[in-house]
Amino acid sequence: MFWVAVVVVSAAEVTNFARQPQPYGLWPLACLGVMVLAWPGMAWDPAAPVPRKLALLPFLAGMVGLSLLSPYNSADIWLLLALANCMFVFGLRVTVAMAACFVAFTFVDILDLPGYTVLEASIQSLVVIMLTVFVTGLASAVTEARRRRAETQRLLGELAEAHQELRAYADQVRELSVAEERARMAREMHDSVGHYLTVIQVGLTNAERFRDKRPEQAWAEVAQAKELTRDALAETRRWVRAMRPLALEGRTGSQALAELARTFDGTGIEVRFQVHGAELPLLGDTEVVLYRVLQEGLTNVLRHAGAQRAEATLSFSEDRVRLRVGDDGHGAPDLTRGFGLLSLEQRAESAGGVLVAGNAASGGFELLADLPVRRR
Repeated sequence: MFWVAVVVVSAAEVTNFARQPQPYGLWPLACLGVMVLAWPGMAWDPAAPVPRKLALLPFLAGMVGLSLLSPYNSADIWLLLALANCMFVFGLRVTVAMAACFVAFTFVDILDLPGYTVLEASIQSLVVIMLTVFVTGLASAVTEARRRRAETQRLLGELAEAHQELRAYADQVRELSVAEERARMAREMHDSVGHYLTVIQVGLTNAERFRDKRPEQAWAEVAQAKELTRDALAETRRWVRAMRPLALEGRTGSQALAELARTFDGTGIEVRFQVHGAELPLLGDTEVVLYRVLQEGLTNVLRHAGAQRAEATLSFSEDRVRLRVGDDGHGAPDLTRGFGLLSLEQRAESAGGVLVAGNAASGGFELLADLPVRRR
């Protein structure tokens, strides 16, 4: 826009120079040349280097010379461009001071022309004042808009940085929580399975001692050890399922859920897992919730439902992901929430979703997790 103004005003100056008599020869054209040459080097940013800021001085000198040497010129328009540049680079105070000087200069310069009265010079000066106020106000608005944009960009940068730090902190908290949970589970597993192994060892030692003299008692010890071994194995499997991470050998999403469903093979229930819709990459928090819902649902089926079959369906839509876990058992006569379901409800709420648990209309019990899609 400014270059368009420079070209138009320069063309007008050259036209006036060619049409009107010039008592000072080529000097007005030389002043115009100084202004045009100084224009590309002028700064429009207050953070620009000092030499570029000082390029305004030869531009002003050329403008004053053009106004003094040529009575037919567009010095007022050049003044407006100079004021706009001064406002961008030096601020309002310097611009007002420079405008006052040039209004006074305009008044004296016009009054010095033949045939002009004080009233006419005052009117011309008033026009310059009005144009100066307009350009200064416009440049001030642009400067304020640039300042606010820079401030907004800075705040957005700080917000993005804070968001990254918050996400990193959340990841650390989650890792620490997982580590604490695993440590707790490891202690409980040690106490539980360790007790079984200790009793089994004592029983087998007794069986070895009684096998010659009291074989019936020895076989009783072996039978008891066998029963305890079965219980210990079931307990170990339960802990392994609970401790298994979401990423199973690099698998995430539906692959991890399918792998979890396969771990229930051989438990006496048939587990069917299926996916509906185009799968979307999910954030780790959402995957953890889905994993825990499937884990809790299948564990409840195994323990309480008396079911022969269980079905888990993972459904994707444009902005939601749903996981339904149901069975063909007898349902739950008492729908009181236990610790496991309450924990899952809290997990779902923290991920921005909901968890619904209850008896299905077709029979059996079902868990339904409905979560927003937050992509990686």
